[in-house]
Amino acid sequence: MILAAGQGTRVRPLTQKTPKPMVPILGKPVLEYLIEHLARHGIREIMINVAFNHYKIENYFGDGRRWGVEIGYSYEGAREHGDIVPRAMGSAGGMRKIQDFSGFFDETTLVMCGDAIVDLDIGGALAEHRHKQAIASVVTLDVPLDQVQNYGVVVADEQGRVRSFQEKPRPADALSTAASTGIYIFEPAALDLVPAGRQFDIGSELFPMLVERDLPFYAQKRFFNWIDIGRLSDYWMVLQRVLRGEIAQMDMPGKQVRPGVWVGLNTSVDWDNVEIEGPVYIGSGTRIESGARVIGPTWIGHGSHLRSGCTVERSVLFEYTRIGTGQIASEVIMSPQYRVDRHGDTQYVGDEDAALVWGDARA
Repeated sequence: MILAAGQGTRVRPLTQKTPKPMVPILGKPVLEYLIEHLARHGIREIMINVAFNHYKIENYFGDGRRWGVEIGYSYEGAREHGDIVPRAMGSAGGMRKIQDFSGFFDETTLVMCGDAIVDLDIGGALAEHRHKQAIASVVTLDVPLDQVQNYGVVVADEQGRVRSFQEKPRPADALSTAASTGIYIFEPAALDLVPAGRQFDIGSELFPMLVERDLPFYAQKRFFNWIDIGRLSDYWMVLQRVLRGEIAQMDMPGKQVRPGVWVGLNTSVDWDNVEIEGPVYIGSGTRIESGARVIGPTWIGHGSHLRSGCTVERSVLFEYTRIGTGQIASEVIMSPQYRVDRHGDTQYVGDEDAALVWGDARA
């Protein structure tokens, strides 16, 4: 089960028109990396719950055959004033909806959030879950104490049995540094506890119920890469790490034409009169004029246009972004409509206080 029905409000404006699992990294949706990982571990049947802009997920992934899997979808919405509108049912409520419809979860089920990239040893996690005869397991990862306020924290005893939770505690109040990664393993009996037909959340409602009833609910401490995109600042930092080549199995597309510089097809770059310091990717159909500077780690999406004398450093430009003559774009995420700095502050094209001149390269 991949959870993909949320609105992704904490990473707006990236998710104004795009579901959060479809936000790109190296030109591929986050969700695609997750499906590829599941396929590598032999998981062939995948359900995805969808709601906001659901058709973008469904049109891209279809029935899953390109990845050697089967994908099914469960739409969460309602009729309001004659219109069908998305209405997410919560992580547990969405699963109960599927279970009541078809009994799909009548065996051990792995649940993952669709907005994170992981390289979890799935076989090892399932083996530990079965060895402990757990009704539910939550996979955790230790985080630095000064970062616990960004996560739901799991408090477990020496045997790993979950005793309580803390939602984004202050470091001084934290009873644990084991952060929930949004990766769960359930037996069918766990879903039987979820009330039917209403919104219900795994972390804030189902898990406390399991603890209260003293059911066999365990936390697993595992060592793996967990790339979570919870906030805009996380997204910027993840892209910097990926572009520097720090994340395995995430390779730069295109053709390497210089050390640390990759390009797509049909680019127009005045190579003798531009300064490019990798790692940098230049997407297909991109034009970079004389006198421009590009300092990596930087991703330039296809169809973009860098005017003469401009500078782009440690930034991500989505497709068809134009940077004006002599302008400086530093440590930002940009599209033809908006720019977001590494701290999450947003400006839009046409804002009176926007110091940077940029726009749509298609114009």
